[in-house]
Amino acid sequence: MGELSRIGVAIDSDLLEKFDRLIGQRGYTNRSEAFRDLIRDELVQKTWESPDSEVVGTVTLVYDHNVRMLSERLTDMQHDHHQQILSTLHVHLDHDNCLEVLVVKGQAKNVQTIAEKLISTKGVKHGRLTITTSGKEL
Repeated sequence: MGELSRIGVAIDSDLLEKFDRLIGQRGYTNRSEAFRDLIRDELVQKTWESPDSEVVGTVTLVYDHNVRMLSERLTDMQHDHHQQILSTLHVHLDHDNCLEVLVVKGQAKNVQTIAEKLISTKGVKHGRLTITTSGKEL
């Protein structure tokens, strides 16, 4: 962490009251850390918008394992992109449904493409890509 700088911010009192309630519910002990997290979140989002930037994240899939050849298709796609898929977690939710969480790393455009292929595979009930940062640039 670099040297700390103090800044002043003018905020409508009603908005500040709502913000204080929100950060209290989230467990923040002070406004400064909440503001820092908001800024970091925006910086991570900006990184994700640059297609060549290096990102890490997760792809979460929920699917019915009874769909013909779906598990095999998903596994084949994961093998095709083994350089970007660092790890997977497979959970049996019930008799029919499975949850898979894939940890991914690579250029933003490649990670997005992989996630879209997996999520749009016939038989996947729901999918979501969540992007974060390795933390190097924050």
